[in-house]
Amino acid sequence: MALAAGAAVFLLLRVALHTWRLAWLAFLDLPIALAGGVIATYLAGGTISLGSLVGFFTVLGIAARTGIMMINHFQHLERSEGETFGPSLVLRGARERLSPIMMTALATGLAVIPLAIAGDLPGHEIEHPMAVVIVGGLVTSTFRNLFIVPALYLRWGRGLPVPVRPNGVA
Repeated sequence: MALAAGAAVFLLLRVALHTWRLAWLAFLDLPIALAGGVIATYLAGGTISLGSLVGFFTVLGIAARTGIMMINHFQHLERSEGETFGPSLVLRGARERLSPIMMTALATGLAVIPLAIAGDLPGHEIEHPMAVVIVGGLVTSTFRNLFIVPALYLRWGRGLPVPVRPNGVA
């Protein structure tokens, strides 16, 4: 079942990013986002529960969304704004996506930090492990989206066809 879910995620990434190479870039980069959740879980006592699994899926969804948005923005700059492929495109794209990525991480983090701090109080048996995973995962996910995805796009994004939108605009 996990393999089927992974394959479905990969195919959805392929549809969203228009190339197999960028789908692989985004897909293989997702475990970095999950690493923070694993580390945070270990530091908080190493409990894997249903709540922590929900946290991992949450982090995975946030990381995939922000990664797709970052890569699509690079493509938009090249396609619609005439930016030539290279470091200036990647730096501009990362700088322009900084605010949305930080707002997503901060809004989510601020919502779950009280649950992570509350610890193992009665009634928080599900929420605490989930919050710990989400907070840890947001740290590595944000780092991944601001530094690793742009660097990998710079390495593997060259020479890809710029996708044509349905209205015929390249």
